[in-house]
Amino acid sequence: MTAPAPLMSLVWTDHVTGRQGFLVVDRLVRGVASGGLRMRPGCMLEEVAGLARGMTMKEALHYDPEARYVPLGGAKGGIDCDPQDPAAYGLLVRYLRAMRPYIERFWTTGEDLGLSQDLVDRAAAEAGLVSSIQAVYPLLDDEAAARRRLADAFAVEVDGIGLDELVGGCGVAESVLAALDRAGVPYPGTRVAVQGLGTMGGATARFLSRAGLTVVAVADIKGTIANPAGLDVEALLAARDGYGTVDRRVLGPGDRELTGDAWLSADVEVLVPAAVSYAIDTTNHDRIRARWIVEAANMPVLPEAEELLAGRGVTVLPDVVVNSGTNAWWWWTLFGDIGADAEEAFGYIRGRMRALIGLVLARADADGTTPRAAAHALVTDRLPVIADRFGWYR
Repeated sequence: MTAPAPLMSLVWTDHVTGRQGFLVVDRLVRGVASGGLRMRPGCMLEEVAGLARGMTMKEALHYDPEARYVPLGGAKGGIDCDPQDPAAYGLLVRYLRAMRPYIERFWTTGEDLGLSQDLVDRAAAEAGLVSSIQAVYPLLDDEAAARRRLADAFAVEVDGIGLDELVGGCGVAESVLAALDRAGVPYPGTRVAVQGLGTMGGATARFLSRAGLTVVAVADIKGTIANPAGLDVEALLAARDGYGTVDRRVLGPGDRELTGDAWLSADVEVLVPAAVSYAIDTTNHDRIRARWIVEAANMPVLPEAEELLAGRGVTVLPDVVVNSGTNAWWWWTLFGDIGADAEEAFGYIRGRMRALIGLVLARADADGTTPRAAAHALVTDRLPVIADRFGWYR
């Protein structure tokens, strides 16, 4: 089924560098849409449109009529630039300055691939914005209290890592654990490979390791680090730079350095692509030996590859479910469903993600389809309910 056209698509060209940026608003709910801003070389309008549609789905999947958090519409921004380019920050500021009318009125945004929240916040201030999420403020019962609560939550650290950098990985890990429980697979002895050791991949590796699974391979921009006996996840996390690249001087005696794509063919039960989009396609899907692919990144498995994987019994847990915890945590905190407390946040995320994964897998079994198709079916059921209750623009 073809997805409906987005509400708005915008292409911006930077007058200094000639580089392009994009904004796609897929849907508004109560006049507001939510979705992060990514920066990567080769970013395209079609990519941003797919991500915006995914945000609409993530919001709808977390709709709870009894919660304070009311789902928003879906949107996404993108900039075609290497985030490590010396000109990247100035480009980001100019993009946000150009998008200021949209951010002030109806687009709430934040970190995504290539950009940290600290960097987005700094550039937003330089662009003259109050906040990258200021469009949601009119929907809050007590704006001052809500903003304090979110600021306090961003100040929380757990074992040296900010809570905001851990919540998404907590959701991904809980998705894995829920799938294992449903299949009756014990955690000890279950092996995992993670592509990407940035915010999402690093936190996922930490939570899975602490749950008793064995992380045997991780990949960063320099290549794959592997150890069939298990990697020291905490040591690797402590040795990362700001882009998720591990200092190889911390590698243990049993750790091996392999090629960048070696994570694909790791001998594991669970494969977690947590870096770039389009990582698994029709040219490399047959190298995968895992039973589950858990999409921590946005759109890492191309549809044609997913169809081929399903044909040989590989289950793909889709991004719109698996990595939705970060976005939801922002709103659960801001709207007041949870406070600025790590244990409360982790407990709430685990409960909600486990329930959502269970719902999706049950729907897939009942319909005889894939988890992604089941997630789409749930969204199709919920969007009219949300629209009837809240409308698009009011």
